Amino acid sequence: MNNNLFVKETHSTNVLLWEMIRKQSIPDGFVVWTDFQTEGKGQIGNSWEAEKGKNLLFSMVLYPKQIPVDEQFLISQIVSVAIKKALDKYAGNVTIKWPNDIYWNDKKLGGILIENSLQGGKIKSTVIGIGLNINQAKFVSDAPNPVSLLQISGKSSNRKSILNQIIRNVMELYTDMNVEKIRAEYSAALYRKTGFHTFSTENETFRAQLISTHPDGQLELETESGERRGYYFKEVQFV
Repeated sequence: MNNNLFVKETHSTNVLLWEMIRKQSIPDGFVVWTDFQTEGKGQIGNSWEAEKGKNLLFSMVLYPKQIPVDEQFLISQIVSVAIKKALDKYAGNVTIKWPNDIYWNDKKLGGILIENSLQGGKIKSTVIGIGLNINQAKFVSDAPNPVSLLQISGKSSNRKSILNQIIRNVMELYTDMNVEKIRAEYSAALYRKTGFHTFSTENETFRAQLISTHPDGQLELETESGERRGYYFKEVQFV
């Protein structure tokens, strides 16, 4: 079996890959990519706008049994660092907005959706869905801040070349599994990593600076008054 499969159109590359995993033996690092998803999705049911044939829409499977369940955030860190490394060759100021959105300045260049299957207290398999805005000239949905590489650089990019570089980067980080290095590179790449910025929760808006991300994915902030606070995904938002 080749290590990647291109389909012209599908409902969702994540759904398709899960269907394949259930039916046959799929190797570590296998990728499904497409020109168009009819039911592409983002985090917590959000939809993902992508013009047909213009962007990178793909899913990858890993079998990270060596990663403890309570440290599964490491998968997110590996993938987001791998993507940033690939995109750094095409644009400056690419960052990772906690937990795993890919940003250029204050605009969203891509997103990651990670779905895990657990067995016996371990991660049996992980499907990582990735959407990156590559050659889309304009966006028409009500998404607040999308941007593409085309809009940033003024020129088209080869989607397959970027895909191959991301796959290489992911597998290199995943195979080497230098956990401290991965976490350090992730921290260094974080969006708004220095200075005080505005955040909001259900109950308040406040200013704080990023201190660290914990192995379980918790974001640690320090308010202007010096109070340390920890938040998990969706508990706090950047303003």
